[in-house]
Amino acid sequence: MAKFYDLLTTELQNFIEAQHIFFVASAPNDGRVNLSPKGMDALRVVNESEIAYLDLTGSGNETAAHLLENGRVTIMLCSFTEKPLILRLYGQGEPIRPRDAAWQEYLSLFPAIAGTRQIVRVKVESVQTSCGFAVPFYEFSGDRQILKEWAEKKGEEGVYEYWEKNNQQSIDGLPTRLLE
Repeated sequence: MAKFYDLLTTELQNFIEAQHIFFVASAPNDGRVNLSPKGMDALRVVNESEIAYLDLTGSGNETAAHLLENGRVTIMLCSFTEKPLILRLYGQGEPIRPRDAAWQEYLSLFPAIAGTRQIVRVKVESVQTSCGFAVPFYEFSGDRQILKEWAEKKGEEGVYEYWEKNNQQSIDGLPTRLLE
């Protein structure tokens, strides 16, 4: 049975902090829905109504473009271990970039990871849990280091050039404002 909450309870906050993977869904007003898996110790509970995640360099920058257009975002986490649970966080998100006043405050919540592009702050409006009885068991064996190694090898200038070429607009043509 699905259950809704207005805020993140202590139990749900603990569940979030124990997960190694989460999924981010966003969509423009008109265009493709984007769903991305995330990992690398990049999600933080800020308080009972706010979370933030470290957004690392990727092939696209869909979520940032969608958030700039309408702010809508859903974060989903699910248990792959003994106790089944699916947790969805519905809210309004915004990208925080190095040029923004809140950057240092939010960056301090995360480990330093090469290729960090922005931080996404989400004001949680609604929380839903559901059973997760059909989610299979999986064991976490470690984070992939490929993205981190790629960014370290490229260096700051090379990553910036990659952003200029690949992260300035969504696949539907919306601006990301990454480098403004």
